[in-house]
Order: sequence, then structure tokens, then C-alpha cells
Amino acid sequence: MSSDGPYGRHGYQAQPSAYGQGGSYSSAPGSGGYAAPGYGQPGQSYGGASYSAPAPPGGYGQPEPSPYSAGSGAEGDEDKSKSGKRSTALQALNNNVLIWAGFFSVSLFVYFMLSGGDFSFLMTYGAMARMFGFGILNVKTFTSKRATGVSIKSLQLYSLVFFFRLTSIIRHEGYLPYDKSGDWLYHVIEVLALLFTSSALYGCMVPFRQTYQADADKFGEISVPAGCGALYLAVPVLVLSCIIHPNLNSDFFSDVAWTYAMYLESLALIPQLYMFQKQATGVVELLTAHFVAALGFGRILEFTFWIYSYHELSNSAGSNLPGYLAIFSQFIQLVLMLDFFYYYYVAIKNATPMVLPSHSSGMGMV
Repeated sequence: MSSDGPYGRHGYQAQPSAYGQGGSYSSAPGSGGYAAPGYGQPGQSYGGASYSAPAPPGGYGQPEPSPYSAGSGAEGDEDKSKSGKRSTALQALNNNVLIWAGFFSVSLFVYFMLSGGDFSFLMTYGAMARMFGFGILNVKTFTSKRATGVSIKSLQLYSLVFFFRLTSIIRHEGYLPYDKSGDWLYHVIEVLALLFTSSALYGCMVPFRQTYQADADKFGEISVPAGCGALYLAVPVLVLSCIIHPNLNSDFFSDVAWTYAMYLESLALIPQLYMFQKQATGVVELLTAHFVAALGFGRILEFTFWIYSYHELSNSAGSNLPGYLAIFSQFIQLVLMLDFFYYYYVAIKNATPMVLPSHSSGMGMV
């Protein structure tokens, strides 16, 4: 509310009331005026003229509102502003709760209705979290019609992750969950994740390209064409996967494809975290933060599963080196995301935008 209005600091209340303070109505018949106190001589109008008395709010005989009453003036404006901020924060908190409550409700339904309850369901649960994250990203991109804060390089890497994983699990069963979700549900989830990732990548590169922050998405752009910095992650990981990989499918291409997806997923978020650091304001849109948090949550689930199952990832010689490397790569991703998780928790708790301090100095994530 403006303080310049009729009931603000400079409006009606700012004028001292003339009633009962020496002012009198003009005796001139039909004049309808009164003498303003302090102008001319007592009992006379200013300059011999008279003017109409403004009716107080509520009419004559009604008490005038106090300039210090609640809801008026600067104090009232400040109270209403604070109340509005609290209402907005509460609404944002409710939206955050609803988003995650919906995800966990669906997860429980899948666990009890479509899973055998085996420990390997954690793999399916992790895949659901990834799909959920990219679903949020699509909502954010296509409802706001903006690609701000989203790294195209990370989307490119995740597209490779889902593509290569699907080429392995569709042809063979060596890396599927043991429970009923591995019969068909895991495949559906991975297909949807690939579709969501491709859709988000399309949105950032085609219809909303003008809002994409290419100046902040600069990871790896050294001696390579602009936008190709992801090659610094994709190519070395492919070479490593060809050298060190498990042998559950007894098929070189299938085993390498699954291993490549596993290793690359552990590094695919690095361009996104790097972009967070390079943004001019340090503020991360909440839906984008939800997207990254969902990917991190999915990685925690898979990390938990492979801690107890890494010994199954042995190569043809019986070495568990691929299992150790899988655990190490996932651990590295979680370490890189520690700061992100902390500031994400603070933002959710306070229902405020997620702000990364010292964003220009790197924040220690990558």
C-alpha cells in the first residue's frame, strides 16, 4: 500500500483536524465554508474567501481514523509486506512438499504392487528418481518457456547414459534387478527417462534457445568447438569402460555399454554443477534444484545397492576391480554434491530460493 494515498502519511491524516480547533463555519448564507485556523485572523476565511469542509471518512459525527491505527501508514505497509512474504513462502513450501510427497507415494505403490520386495528394488527406485528428476525439468522448461540455469552438456551426457544402458538391458538380463520390477518396469522407466532427457534437451536447444545461458555453461570448452566440452568426460570414460568392465552378460558390447552408462552417470552432473557456480546471481531456480536433487537421490539409492552387491561386478578373470571402480565413481559424485545437498536442504526448510554462496569462486563442488 502506498504511503501517499488519502489515508497515508501525506494524506488526510497528515492534516490536523480543524474541528474543535478554532475553525468555524462561514456565516455567509449558502457559503457552506469554514474558516481555516492559522490563516488570517481568527474567525475569518483565508483571503476573505471560504472553502468547503471535506467530509471525514464515515461522514460527520464519525471518529476519524487514527494515523497510527493498524494497517495504515508505513507500519501497516510493512506488516502487510511481511505477511505477503510469509504467505508466498508457505505456498512455496507446500508446493515442495507436494512434489516429493507425490513421488514417494508412487514409489510405495510400485514397491508393494509391482515389486517382489527384493533388495534389488533399490535399482528400480534409483531409476524412478532419475526419471522423476527429468520429469520436473520438463515441467520447468516448458511451463516457464525458459532454459535458464540448465546445462545442455549435462543433458547430452545423460542422453548417452540412458541410450547405452538401454542397449544393454534390452538385449540381456545380467544387469537387471532380481525382483519383478526387472521383468518390464525397469525397462519402461529407463525408456521414459531417455524420452524426458531428449525432450528437455530439445527444449533447451530449439524453442527456448534464446534463454539458454551459454556464457555460464562453459565446462570443458578448451581447444574444442563451443558447446562440445562434454567430450572431455564422454571420451575418456568410454576408453576406461572398454578396458575395465564386468562380464555379467558375457558379451563385450553389452557389458561395455552398461559399464559406460554406469561410469558416465557419475560424472554427467559435473557440467550442471559447474554452471551453477558460474551463474551471475548464484540463485538456482527451485524446480531446477529439485531436478538435480532427484538425480542425487537416485544415485544414493544405487550407491547403497552396489555397496552390498559390488562383488557381482567381476570381469572375465574373476577380478572385482570393475565393482570397486563402480563404487568409487558413485562415491565421487556424491562427494561433489555435498554442498549442493546442504544448500538445497536450507532452501526447502526456509521455503526460499536456493542461493549458492561464493558462486564466483566455485563453491568447492567441482
